Amino acid sequence: MEYPVTPCVRVLREHNVPFTPHLYRYEEHGGTRVAATALGVDEHLVVKTLVMEDERGSALLVLMHGDMEVSTRELARVLRTKTVSPCDPAVASRRTGYMVGGTSPFGTRSPLPVYAEASIFQLPRVFINGGARGFLVEITPAEIRRVLRPGEISVARA
Repeated sequence: MEYPVTPCVRVLREHNVPFTPHLYRYEEHGGTRVAATALGVDEHLVVKTLVMEDERGSALLVLMHGDMEVSTRELARVLRTKTVSPCDPAVASRRTGYMVGGTSPFGTRSPLPVYAEASIFQLPRVFINGGARGFLVEITPAEIRRVLRPGEISVARA
């Protein structure tokens, strides 16, 4: 299978992370629902990478189940900051080096702090963006923990 060799793929290879590439037809604003349907998997297994920022404009990444939202109020409380909100898409692209809809937590342009919903690590495998729209990589959550060393948080809401 031909798939793009993105900065994400380079990082996974560099850290000897076993992964399975999955391509699907990207839909603007389709989100994880479209990806999950295309791959025939539960949306809960599709992990989205969200670029957020605090009131000082410091960026961070949040890994969240596709079928859940981030409670930004709870996230701000956990991070001991006043507010946390989604980054403007243009700013997010500049900071990560990825287009919105293709953001991977692996291989960002500059290192950013990563926080992951703790329950992700209870899953046997997840599907996370591979660094391009319409491209997910299937990996074990243990590899996310090993390579990214994210802060584990509980800020999900249905």
